[in-house]
Amino acid sequence: MITITIVRNVEKAIIRFTVSGHAFYNDPGKDIVCAGVSAVTIGAVNAIEKLTGLEPRAISESGLLKAETPHSTDPQRNDQVQLLLEGMIVALESIVESYGKYVKIKETFAEKGG
Repeated sequence: MITITIVRNVEKAIIRFTVSGHAFYNDPGKDIVCAGVSAVTIGAVNAIEKLTGLEPRAISESGLLKAETPHSTDPQRNDQVQLLLEGMIVALESIVESYGKYVKIKETFAEKGG
């Protein structure tokens, strides 16, 4: 199963997310659930960089994507990052609606200072 963990701060802004696991919906290369989740999450990281000019810290390897939200002194750019990430969550929720047996989303709040 793919687990997507969204971490928010006390202001409810997304500060990082992690995608881990494999769907095992189909054979590698034919797994539309893995492909969909990967496209949405990697696409969000790429969109943040291309559309806001801010670079998220991200680590990607087989079965794992970790991304930390970049922060700017410009509140408008931070709002843009949040909008892109909230859009990512909406897209992921659509995948969960159809393939909830293979993917789940968890949301949590960061500890103070985390």
